[in-house]
Amino acid sequence: MDEQKYSISRWEEPDRIYKDLSNLTSNPIWEINEDYHNKVLDHFKYKCQKSYDIYMEAKNYIPGGVQHNLAFNYPFPIAIEKAEGAYMYDVDGNRYIDFLQAGGPTVLGSNFKPVREEVIKLLESCGPVTGLLHEAELLLAKEINKHMPAVEMFRMLGSGTEAVMASLRIARIATKNDRIIKIGGAYHGWSDQMVYGLKIPGSRQFLESHGIPSKCYSLTDEVRPNDIKMLDKMLWFNKMRGGTAAVILEPLGPESGTRPISKSYNESVRALCNKYGALMIFDEVVTGFRVGLSGAQGYFDIIPDLTIFGKVVAGGYPAAGGVGGKKEYAGLMAAGVATGKHKAYVGGTLAANPLSSYAGYLAIKEIERTNACVKAGQAGERLTEGLKALITKYGLPYVVYCQGSIVHLECTGAMSFDYSSFNIAKSLIGILKNKKMVYQRKDAMERMGAAYMSQGIVTLAGSRLYTSLADTDEVIDDALARFETVFSNVVKTDKGIKTK
Repeated sequence: MDEQKYSISRWEEPDRIYKDLSNLTSNPIWEINEDYHNKVLDHFKYKCQKSYDIYMEAKNYIPGGVQHNLAFNYPFPIAIEKAEGAYMYDVDGNRYIDFLQAGGPTVLGSNFKPVREEVIKLLESCGPVTGLLHEAELLLAKEINKHMPAVEMFRMLGSGTEAVMASLRIARIATKNDRIIKIGGAYHGWSDQMVYGLKIPGSRQFLESHGIPSKCYSLTDEVRPNDIKMLDKMLWFNKMRGGTAAVILEPLGPESGTRPISKSYNESVRALCNKYGALMIFDEVVTGFRVGLSGAQGYFDIIPDLTIFGKVVAGGYPAAGGVGGKKEYAGLMAAGVATGKHKAYVGGTLAANPLSSYAGYLAIKEIERTNACVKAGQAGERLTEGLKALITKYGLPYVVYCQGSIVHLECTGAMSFDYSSFNIAKSLIGILKNKKMVYQRKDAMERMGAAYMSQGIVTLAGSRLYTSLADTDEVIDDALARFETVFSNVVKTDKGIKTK
């Protein structure tokens, strides 16, 4: 038997998951009862006072009181003082099992000591940034190429958003076409042309695009997740109006697999890109070095033209982003100013700084040494099976599945709707008709997330959990006991059903 290389030991085809999600959203919301909800609020009121005070003062100086979207937690953000391994500790001394893992980058667990010690040495000698070349840039690029041969060249940038922007410029230069196709519901950063169809397929610019002129979306197209026929039609249609530069996709499915795909989907997309002359861009911000050392492209045995990096690429340290791929494409980002050649202009004063580059290199080496991807995946699968057992025990309609170390726990289905259509009017009508129901489910999701946090569990929006090397069997069993406390206080409500 071959040694396991990836965090995913088995791939579940999406039919069962979508069927269960449809059942979840077609029935009333199941959430914590009012008595327990009041206990949750009391927990935050009496045991998180310092966090509350920091938040209230921060609102005077920071829009919304926090600097990062992940920190917007109900009823108020928790201020973290220490992160280590599987745990985080807040300023009030409360300990949490950390299934947020900073949004996914810390596959080794938070503040991994072997990486931290080497980074400190670099800070003492070189400092975090010089503005000039550092050997760590080369070490990181070579290490990525070692594990992902399709990434023949790599350019480090400051974030995944910047990397996506660069990849689209490259695709347009390489193909001389303009249109970009994304998969509905996927997140590819917050640049103007990509804030389109976020979270809910078919939502187009109707949910998140405030402050962005509608003309910015004139060359962005959206297709339904896991629908290869719709993608084929869109590529054909685009051929009639000038051609498609690239198809960009998350290889596990939109929103880190929140909308899962069939295992053959990426292969079919690759074939269609070849057929229509479009570049295939894999957004591996989440999956790169989390699914496996060779990323999702290794797991699916796909060679994308360009790969987007973030999160793990800086080992959990800041300025994590980059784009790489075949030399003929990645080479279009060659450094230099006003060369007169057709180049994709990219930059960033702090991009590829010594700190981030070296931390990324060290983290990938440590992931290889510790077999972290596989062990994190085993933790994710153990957590998933335990959650399934609890859902059955308490007769809940919740949906849980995992893709290795990425665990999805859908309690309300707030993001499970789909308005995908070639007809923009139909999309808008669908959103308007279901707006109240969607917000009810979103509120319920936030209440569930607060309940988990009051039990010492940090999740991503109450619906996604990232596991790491630090999540031992003891950590997972402890977490399951805490989840059971929450689930035992869940009741069926009369909310969340579409009204006529």
